[in-house]
Amino acid sequence: MDSEVILRVDNVSKNFGGVQAVQGVSFDVRRGEVVGLLGDNGAGKSTVIKMISGVLRPTEGSISLLGERVDSTSPREVRQRGIETIYQDLALADNLGITANIFLGREHRKKILGITFLDDRRMREETEQILAKMRITLPRPRAQVRDLSGGQRQSVAIGRAVFWKAKLVILDEPTAALGVKERTNVLDLIKSLKTQDVAVILISHNLTDVFEVTDRLVVMRRGQKIKELTTRESSEHQVVHLMIGSET
Repeated sequence: MDSEVILRVDNVSKNFGGVQAVQGVSFDVRRGEVVGLLGDNGAGKSTVIKMISGVLRPTEGSISLLGERVDSTSPREVRQRGIETIYQDLALADNLGITANIFLGREHRKKILGITFLDDRRMREETEQILAKMRITLPRPRAQVRDLSGGQRQSVAIGRAVFWKAKLVILDEPTAALGVKERTNVLDLIKSLKTQDVAVILISHNLTDVFEVTDRLVVMRRGQKIKELTTRESSEHQVVHLMIGSET
């Protein structure tokens, strides 16, 4: 595995008034690596992710992407720098098709006789190429997202991140409420991200999924990083005890 550090979270803390949501959290994510960010509800995972994705600014500490500090509180700017966050609700436009969702806000355009039009053909062809590259089987690119299953919707969101050359993809509960087959497909997509040297942060309460696809684990409790583990050298039992505060 390439040891290049894609993301560095360095001693970040976040206060909301007198409430300390996150305190002194540090970890790295390397190229082609999947890191599980784990913890019970209220552990501070979501706050950390929001700081990485530009929704929140750290009260203390720093976040760097490929060695350059990320100070923006604009999620759009953070996306342009190569960090894609796929939340559980996916933020897809149900009334649009697959192609339209992949290019939403970043559409290809062309000029004919001085008049600007959407380049539908180019976007459709590029959509088909990225789906084939990721081995994603979906209806025709013009199918509306509202007609897709949960697993297919996850596939669209992940395919969009890969198409726009994300350096880091953050996945928030990507297999929640999916059937066995769709869950397997999504896990295969995560493994595919690794082969394309994309760094991944995975948040999931399903430890079976976590242990199948991750390389390292960062366990949080009450806003602090409790421990960092190599997946192959740890166990679900150990992680659960770390999450709830009992390491015996």
